[in-house]
Amino acid sequence: MIRLSELARNLTAETAFTVLALARALKARGKDVVELEIGDSPFPTTPHAREAGIRAIEEGLTGYGPSLGLPGFREAAARIASEEFGYAATAENIVVASGAKPFEQYFAEALLDPGDGVLIFSPHFPTYIPNLQRRQARAVVVPLRVEDAFRPRAEDVRRFVETDPKPRAIFLNSPHNPTGGVATPADLAAIADVVRGTDVMVFSDEPYCHMVWSGKHASILAQPGMFENVVAAYTFSKSYSMSGWRIGFAVAHPEVVEAIGKLINTTASCSPPFVQWAAEAALRLDRPAREDYMGRFRAKVERLSEGLKRVEGLSVAMPAGTFYVFPDVRRICNALGITSHGLALYLLEGADDAFGVACLGGECFGEAGAGFLRFSCAEPDERIDQAVAFLPEALGRKDRVRRYLDANPAHVLREPYPVD
Repeated sequence: MIRLSELARNLTAETAFTVLALARALKARGKDVVELEIGDSPFPTTPHAREAGIRAIEEGLTGYGPSLGLPGFREAAARIASEEFGYAATAENIVVASGAKPFEQYFAEALLDPGDGVLIFSPHFPTYIPNLQRRQARAVVVPLRVEDAFRPRAEDVRRFVETDPKPRAIFLNSPHNPTGGVATPADLAAIADVVRGTDVMVFSDEPYCHMVWSGKHASILAQPGMFENVVAAYTFSKSYSMSGWRIGFAVAHPEVVEAIGKLINTTASCSPPFVQWAAEAALRLDRPAREDYMGRFRAKVERLSEGLKRVEGLSVAMPAGTFYVFPDVRRICNALGITSHGLALYLLEGADDAFGVACLGGECFGEAGAGFLRFSCAEPDERIDQAVAFLPEALGRKDRVRRYLDANPAHVLREPYPVD
């Protein structure tokens, strides 16, 4: 008999990949599915990154490398962060890993002890809490508000720091997945004023740093005196269409960098050198391609937002950042008697035998997301248009909704969502 650990038994996974697997299985059986569930880029890897990676493999740069990352890549990352995000970083502030997500685990392992309190603004990225569970730290969940454009509030941070028995960390994600909210410099300055001078650490999760459609990206690390309180994580998945390459870096105080380097040394050993060569080339040479991609992403977000606004009963605003649109479907769910996650799965599985739309229910990102859907823009424009055109038709098929709920009673909405 196999006996798994308590951690493995209770660990939750990122639902986007579960829905992705379901969508791909339906497609394999012949169903036409528009995939707006996964946060991946529809564009190819930027050209200089691709060429540098291929060249590195051809030159045999496929062995081990330093656990902290290749010196040239660390220098390039420090330069681009300093130039674009407004703080002075050097190579000593940079550590490299396989994307931004691993830094959630490394942050927790390097800085948290069992019982420590960690403030999480919700809806939140699904892997935050599992990575706290690895360290037996406590998640203190505070809801973001649609009326605040899903921006984090300094008063929530102050309340956490002043009242939690062991306040130790804050997970801060801006631009925000799934809502598209973007913290302003004033928001970050107010939060920094609360944290500065304490031992509270901020995990600043910034994968969408180049996807800001209203204003400009701001990092809390750029606030005065915050290097002793912040670990900022970046990825190449969104900006340079390198999700499958699995590469990212974090910016932090050198002592924290060294600690994370030890964690990498004892787990992954290092990030593949040929991938780091590709990422360095992206930083040095692919800014024009990146800016082109970001412009095309913005057009997709605008297209999807405008299309969803025309769907009766659905409320949506243009997100300030990211390539996600997060419409309010509470009225629709209340009328149909279905949860928002159930509505997402109905659009994929139950609304039509030949066609479906894959998206995510907001509760996939915590209970604060219930009553919303998350759509990504990772499909060609004509497919986005097809998905939007399908929604009114699918929502009008109330007989199919009833049949879907009869077959899937877990998705029945037991209590109506509160609607202002």
